[in-house]
Amino acid sequence: MIFLDEAAIQVQGGRGGNGCLAFRREKYVPRGGPSGGDGGSGGSVYLQGDENLNTLYHLRFQQLYAAERGRHGEGSKRSGRSGDDLIVRVPLGTVVRDAASGERMGEILHDGERLKAAAGGRGGRGNARFATATNQAPRRVEPGEEGETRRLRLELKLLADVGIIGLPNAGKSTLISAVSAARPKIADYPFTTLIPQLGVVSPGPEFEPFVVADLPGLIAGATEGAGLGVQFLRHIERCRVLVHLVDLSMGEASVEAEVAAVEHELSTFNPGLVQRPRILVGSKLDAVDAERQNDLRAAARDRGLVEMELSAVTGDGLPALVLALRQLLNRTSQQ
Repeated sequence: MIFLDEAAIQVQGGRGGNGCLAFRREKYVPRGGPSGGDGGSGGSVYLQGDENLNTLYHLRFQQLYAAERGRHGEGSKRSGRSGDDLIVRVPLGTVVRDAASGERMGEILHDGERLKAAAGGRGGRGNARFATATNQAPRRVEPGEEGETRRLRLELKLLADVGIIGLPNAGKSTLISAVSAARPKIADYPFTTLIPQLGVVSPGPEFEPFVVADLPGLIAGATEGAGLGVQFLRHIERCRVLVHLVDLSMGEASVEAEVAAVEHELSTFNPGLVQRPRILVGSKLDAVDAERQNDLRAAARDRGLVEMELSAVTGDGLPALVLALRQLLNRTSQQ
């Protein structure tokens, strides 16, 4: 599956059917009067949330999504059939904007939730609608109205309970593969993860599972376009809790500098992200550098954050982290 978190599509509501110009022609009914029926309304285009989708890739192959037009009215005051609505499926977490104005039209967060993207046109009235005491044989009808046409920009923000963030090669992919069934690519070079990965974590039979997201590594200057972080920073906004991973084995800069660099990118993109509940986690405990370990503990104390250490390879510290995350999620849901 190719991950695509942005898409541009055009939606068009169906045109309404025209009203009918007709008169009664039954035998023995002289001057039967007008009998033109109304045209049917055009169908509307709706975006509908689908929990089975996690990417906008399926919208890549079609640019125009048009609903069915309404049928024209007929004689004997028969109204035309209304056009069918068109349903466009999108993943949960999709934000919808008008491409021309940039106006935010809404977001879809729940399975089956609908957002009207383009309304269908109203059907025109037939001449039977215009009969009056002084105009008993009107020849006036209305054409159907055009449906709305919009160019939409869709932006996907993944829905996850926990987001794993950190510099490249901090061990994010190894961690998510150790606590869930997700199998991201793992290698010893930066930017191994090119797309967000989702996994479901089950703390135990007495606890509710939660969704964790492995987000591509951030680097200094990500909000200005450096690296891949700017492309996926939006997904962090949906996460209720953050796991800030720091490599305890080695690093090009000090632990304080690495932690501050990630915090700077988060606050530049969205100041509220650094206030999000966060656990500072030291990874690669099986190859720990004592100085970096002490520096991480000091960084956590200075920020008032919970600090934990683990090895995704040996499993040390993993059960404690999973339990701490579940408890933190429970507290945030009660606030």
